Amino acid sequence: MSSQIVESEDEFDESSELQQHNKLEAQPSVDEAFDLDDLLPVIGEFGKYQKLLVFGICLPACIPCGFCAFNQLFMADTPDDYWCRVPELFQLDLEQRKYLAIPKELENDEMVYSKCYTYGVNWTQMLDSAEENGGNITILEPNSSWPLVKCSQGWEYNTSTVWSSIVIDFDLVCDQDIYPTIGLAALNSGGPVGVYLFGLLNDRAGRRLSYFTCLATLLAGSLMTSLSKDFWTWAGSRVVVGLTIPAVYQIPFIISLELVGEKYRSFVTVMTCTFYTSGIMLLSLVTYLERDWVRLSYYTSLPFYSYFLYIFIMPESPRWLLMRGRLEEALRILESMARVNGQQFPEAVHSKLEAQIRRDKLKKQKKKVANVGIADLCRTPNMRLKTILITLSWFANETVYLGLSYYGPSLGTNQYVSFFLSAVVELPSYLCCWYFMDTWGRRWPLSLSMILGGVACIITVMLPDDAIEETLILYLISKALLSASFLIIYPFAGELYPTQVRGIGIGASSYIGGLGLIGIPFVTYLGKENLKLPLVIMGFVSMLGGMTGLRLPETLHHRLPQTIEEGEEFGKNWQFKDCLHCKPQPDVHSPPASYENLDVLGGSSNNASEVELELRDSRRQLPQPRITERTPLENSGGSDGSTGRPHRASMKRLVRQMSVMDTQRTHDGTMQLTHWI
Repeated sequence: MSSQIVESEDEFDESSELQQHNKLEAQPSVDEAFDLDDLLPVIGEFGKYQKLLVFGICLPACIPCGFCAFNQLFMADTPDDYWCRVPELFQLDLEQRKYLAIPKELENDEMVYSKCYTYGVNWTQMLDSAEENGGNITILEPNSSWPLVKCSQGWEYNTSTVWSSIVIDFDLVCDQDIYPTIGLAALNSGGPVGVYLFGLLNDRAGRRLSYFTCLATLLAGSLMTSLSKDFWTWAGSRVVVGLTIPAVYQIPFIISLELVGEKYRSFVTVMTCTFYTSGIMLLSLVTYLERDWVRLSYYTSLPFYSYFLYIFIMPESPRWLLMRGRLEEALRILESMARVNGQQFPEAVHSKLEAQIRRDKLKKQKKKVANVGIADLCRTPNMRLKTILITLSWFANETVYLGLSYYGPSLGTNQYVSFFLSAVVELPSYLCCWYFMDTWGRRWPLSLSMILGGVACIITVMLPDDAIEETLILYLISKALLSASFLIIYPFAGELYPTQVRGIGIGASSYIGGLGLIGIPFVTYLGKENLKLPLVIMGFVSMLGGMTGLRLPETLHHRLPQTIEEGEEFGKNWQFKDCLHCKPQPDVHSPPASYENLDVLGGSSNNASEVELELRDSRRQLPQPRITERTPLENSGGSDGSTGRPHRASMKRLVRQMSVMDTQRTHDGTMQLTHWI
């Protein structure tokens, strides 16, 4: 998983290389730039400082997202039995009251008391009449000729299993039983808005302020949830909570990625997913121990007020500070990092940084950056097709993953155990898919996991209704497979989109995929009538997304496209037989990885940094293997080896494309939030 940096010159001979080397040695290193990824191996890529920060702050900071995203499922528990409330008959015992006022109806081949209807008679007049005829109320018998009316005075509930929920407090049953589903949709509707707002704050005000503002918003929304006295106030509070999901999870994730070395980012990604899943597992225990929905809201939010203590120890991202030109603050953090890691901070860095910042401020005024937008993703046929396929696969993956997470408590004999198991199965899937991604590529693991996960959902329809455990097992298999594919889709999409429009592409696909999160609660709502229907629907959606993924080109062992023109050529000659190659092999003798150019792309990259900082230490003087792979445009050239366009002089720096769920970046290289959970 480590990122291997390789430098190569496009066209050069030994004499020109020697002249260039002598020239650099003879002149002061005024043009040498600074790259934090080159400094980290000197001061520590994952030393004591990063370990304390990642394990002590950033990873625990991911837990509130899982708590506040899924505690709502247990706030809206619906009792198994309920019936119309008839205050005039409260003087009777429960069974007499139900026998007299509630009609019976056929349900599952059994006559049971109606949950939504009562006899529409004047009970006060009937009781007075009974008293006049001897005072024995128990002799009253229900009459089938009495009219039936819907409950108008509320409901009574069997509280032997569920004794506190918003369903009981707000009477969300019968005609209003869809309201808890509307609450879930309200939670998910806040995500895209929050990612945009906190993304702006994250880029302009820094990671620290953005995180604590996001945390404060989350806790304020949770407090509003606890104090809600009616459904619409409660639903509004869930929108406020939804504004912070997944931003409250992604901001510490970004901080972690920006502080560790390249080869440790895969590890940080896996650990972030593990902590998030562990938080969901812990939530199942909390919900099992606390059944009161108000106290549950407090218990799943109040502990996170202690996270505000992080404000005294959480540093700002030095990468963000460098991009903003705040040199003094960045140096203080980097020097502190070196000191805690027990390393010597290079004294030459300070002067190099000051000189580079001054030069880049002057260059910044003259530098022209090509404007690219969403329309560029669909301007040419191959890019348009890949964008559609990536977005469809992303939509299916994200929607089904969250739908299965929501549906877990509805299966099995114990909703708390089922929810816990649905989280546990994610952990081994993360480790397995990480291995398969770097051995079997991205396309087949993604497509197979989605197709097989969909099949596991669909075949539940073949099981009898009493096959509860078998249905749960198939559900867990599907959840594990979808969790694995969920880990693959993000880096796969990042590798398919050209560097020039990668941020725009990932942002567009993730936002469109996020629309499914608003609709998926209504699919799970269908399970009230048919338990397996939501599984079948999600199974077909998953299979459709998996099959669309097969049409995408493989990226493992391929140099990745940099410009839109190269993106159009990448995978353009795809043939059906390409799908038969399950395990891609490298075309040339080079390290087994995918590569991309991280240079400035001639000033036209939307992802390239305007302050491209680079420190050339002694490690850069070591002889490096020369990369002989061809770019997509070179491969499209004539048989004589000529290319369709002149080779860019900026094609110098190549890095391994890591299997990490990195996040989209702005034109200055800073990481951004994405609507991705």
